[in-house]
Amino acid sequence: MTPQAQPDSPFQQLLEECRKEYEQAQTGLKEIDLLIQQTSTEVERLSQRHAQAANRLRQVESNFDTMPREDIREAYTAVQEAQQRLFTMRGQLEKLQSDQRNMERYARLLRRVLELNRDEALAIDSATGKEDGEIVPTVVRVIEAQERERQHLARQMHDGPAQALTNLVLQAEICERLFDADPERAKAELANLKASVGSTFQRVRGFISELRPMMLDDLGLVPTLRRYTEGLADGEGMRVNLTVTGRERRIASYKEVAIFRIVQELLARARDVSHAASSHISLDLGDDRAHVAVEDDGSGFDAAEVAAGASGDVALDTLRERVEMLGGRLQVESDPGRGTRVVLDIPLP
Repeated sequence: MTPQAQPDSPFQQLLEECRKEYEQAQTGLKEIDLLIQQTSTEVERLSQRHAQAANRLRQVESNFDTMPREDIREAYTAVQEAQQRLFTMRGQLEKLQSDQRNMERYARLLRRVLELNRDEALAIDSATGKEDGEIVPTVVRVIEAQERERQHLARQMHDGPAQALTNLVLQAEICERLFDADPERAKAELANLKASVGSTFQRVRGFISELRPMMLDDLGLVPTLRRYTEGLADGEGMRVNLTVTGRERRIASYKEVAIFRIVQELLARARDVSHAASSHISLDLGDDRAHVAVEDDGSGFDAAEVAAGASGDVALDTLRERVEMLGGRLQVESDPGRGTRVVLDIPLP
């Protein structure tokens, strides 16, 4: 008879939460699929509308000298509006497709946890009622890591896109109040609003890219790291250098994601916590291991305290857990005022 966890045990409660999460994920996938279909249809409609507006504009330009100014203005406005709406809707479609991929991965992870519980027997000490199998701490660590990631995303959403959208609403209200009282100032405010919308849209696209770069699925780890480090240097002001050795190739998708996320978080830490001016990443893809080193010239810290767990540095502890769950190891070298070097080795099949 296969031993089972006790009905009221924390592990059994965790499994029940996983089942509920899996059901919600399946429902969410159906909703996202429907939204993608609707948005794709809208993108096609807007593409046709944009093509018609572009054709109309070409006709106007061919008769520019004889065409009334109002018709010229309407033609240019129609093209601009169609282009902007098409651009926005395509961005929404990309976001939905990214959400769908993330949701599918999450659902697959939950399904693996549930299947693992069903197929693998857990050793139960009948006297103490404690689970003996190693699956328990592994599953708990996976769920806890997911919760930490959700909290991190919630903070990013609040401080980034949510705040920007709030400002857009306020600007729109100002324009509305000025339309009758001061039309010229209202036009100026509309121009500012338009610029803010464009800037916010770019920030949202950047936020989506931070969540899940599409290049990672299409081209793999190395091209994505190159593009990411170039963008970080341009947008954040921190110089980032990347060196790749070994045989460049695709590796297991989940390991590409893990390595990219770890490098991403280490660079964010170097920028925001250590206030580094420059960072260097070296990636060596050997036959059986991936070796990654991330160095910065920031303020540094006492690595001995982190190793002993006395620093309270949850971020580095979380990264170490991720690497260990992949069968690898992570080492931290740092001293106050002397920068930081983080090295990780992850086995490759």
